[in-house]
Formats: sequence, C-alpha cells, structure tokens
Amino acid sequence: MNIFRRAANIAESKINKLLDSVEDPNAALDLSYEKMLTSMQEVKRHLADVVTEQKALENQINAANKEALSHEEDARTALKMNREDLAQAALNRKQNALARVASQQEALARISEQVERLKAAERKYQDRLEAFKVQKEVTKASYSAAQAEVRIGESLSGISKQVGDVGGTIQRAQDKTDQMLARASAMESLANEGILDDPLDTRDKTARELDELKRDSAVSDDLERLKREMAGE
Repeated sequence: MNIFRRAANIAESKINKLLDSVEDPNAALDLSYEKMLTSMQEVKRHLADVVTEQKALENQINAANKEALSHEEDARTALKMNREDLAQAALNRKQNALARVASQQEALARISEQVERLKAAERKYQDRLEAFKVQKEVTKASYSAAQAEVRIGESLSGISKQVGDVGGTIQRAQDKTDQMLARASAMESLANEGILDDPLDTRDKTARELDELKRDSAVSDDLERLKREMAGE
C-alpha cells in the first residue's frame, strides 16, 4: 500500500513541475501520463506478487489438510493392527499438520486482506488514470486550438501590416503619377503658349506668330469655301 501511495504521489507531484519545465504543455501532459502508466504497472506487479503468495499459502493449507487426513488414516490402520504406539505417532503428526494449517490460515487471512486493499487501490488508481487521460486529451485539444488561434492572429497581423505597406506604396505611386500628369499638362500648356522652345524649330517668336496667323487665315478661307460650295454658289 505504501508503494502505491508513493507511486501516485510521484505522478501527481510532477505534473505542475513538468508543465513549468517543458516548453510544450502537450509534451508535459504526455510525459505525466506515461509516468502514471509506469506507476500503474508497478502497482499491478506488487499486487501480482501478493496474489502469488496468497495462492501459495492456499496450496500449502490444502496440502497440510490432506497430510492430516492421511495421518489419521494411518492411525486407524495402526489401531486395527493393535499398534497403538504407531497410531499415537500418526496422530502426533496429524496435530503437527493441523498446527501448520492454523498458522498458515492466519497468514492467509492477513494476505487476503492486503490483496483486497491492493485491488481496491488498483481500481481507484485506474479510475484516476482514465480521468487524467480524458482531461489530458481535452487540455491538449484546447491548447492546440489556442495555439492555432494565436498563429492565425499573428498571420492576420502580418497580412494587415503588409496590406498597410502596400497601401502606402500605392499612394506614393499615385502621388508621383499625379505629379507627372500635372507636369506634363504644364509642359503642354507652356509649349502651346510658345514659352517653351522646340529645339527642332529654328524660327523666332515673331515668325512663329506670323505662321500661326497664316495658318488660321488659311483655315478660315477653307471654311468659307466649303460653305459656298455647299450652298451651291
């Protein structure tokens, strides 16, 4: 019984220490369960040893009872042959055998009580072992789910950061695009106003203005001509 208590205490006392010392709680729970299984096997081995002693005593008692009956038969046979001395010797041996039976029965009673206590302890420990196994699996599942949730959160956090960075990049690109469009528009306006010189155009400003007037006049003349043609003149 002391062995059982010691085994149970070892298994229970190390659970919290294992949870603190092992980085992965799942591994700690599995290790605790393995230690409890080892303790359970020790309890079973000690119970088997005591039961073996119980059976041995039972066999010795049966043998001693048979021996006592045999000595009594020997005494009967001796009396039939008028050998009272032999009968008395046989009956002495019978009493010795019965004395052994009485002593062995006392030992058997004590061992039988011990066997029952160990069996009850084994059943109790087995129940606790099964309960721990169920709780272990529930705890492992809960931890794994929480761990997955944390990882998902970390992934989402990383995605959010990346999306934020991408958003900033897009905004900077859009700003640069707007700046380029504004610059292109300004350049076009300046070019149209003649403020910017075309490196391929060797005319001065006056020549360009005169050529522009001529072009506008030609356009006006073509317009008037087309109107007359369409009116049938």
